[in-house]
Amino acid sequence: MTSSPEDPVESRVLRSTDAHVRRLTLNRPDALNAITPGLREDLIRGFLDASADPDVRAVVLTGTGRGFCAGADLRGAAAGGERIPGDVARTLRRGSQRLIAAVLDCEKPVIAAVNGTAAGLGAHLALACDLVLAAESARFIEVFVRRGLVPDGAGAYLLPRLVGPQRAKELMFFGDALTAPEAERLGLVNRVVPADALEKTAREWAERLAAGPTRALALTKQLVNASLETDRATAFAAEAAAQEINMTTADAREGVASFVERRGASFEGR
Repeated sequence: MTSSPEDPVESRVLRSTDAHVRRLTLNRPDALNAITPGLREDLIRGFLDASADPDVRAVVLTGTGRGFCAGADLRGAAAGGERIPGDVARTLRRGSQRLIAAVLDCEKPVIAAVNGTAAGLGAHLALACDLVLAAESARFIEVFVRRGLVPDGAGAYLLPRLVGPQRAKELMFFGDALTAPEAERLGLVNRVVPADALEKTAREWAERLAAGPTRALALTKQLVNASLETDRATAFAAEAAAQEINMTTADAREGVASFVERRGASFEGR
């Protein structure tokens, strides 16, 4: 959907790991970190790698510069022209929907540290994360209606689950910018902090998660994410299965032992 030139592969998404926390940083500041196909694939690989790496126990997603993510990079995209039926749907399935699924399915808890504007797909990328921290200057914009477009990147899936259908429609129908404090009030953001405290707060939250029982957190994430489209019997069965799986982990044994021995637990992520 974009013909803009790609950035060098090594610079599109910056990766670092410290104290069991993987940091993924969108690195196209001149374009407000707008998502190109290459950046999207780098991000998807980043989340897949974080899931598979036993040394990674939490993930922080953020952006460089003054924006978190301006959405899909549409520079050079054709405004018209003949399309083959199904092209757009296929592009979405292979593109933005795969990206959001990679966040939702990541087996490690993911924190969005929203440092600036999060618009369109960029807003949905943040909202797909398990926890959302936002700088006071951050804004969230359902920009699609301004361009005559239908929301993509799972927006119509995520927003009603977070704020209810009426609020979701209001945000999507009008496309007004939502300030960070307004987003917090609606429940889209866990906490708003001063811009100069965002990195520190994200690091503190991520290190707390990284010190937790990693497999229990992964199973908890799966249960919560599935809960809103699951009937009670299915939810109860999934809960029981998750408990059965989790009780085989070393961290569960450590948690029970620490309770019996009246000491703090020391989890190793396995």
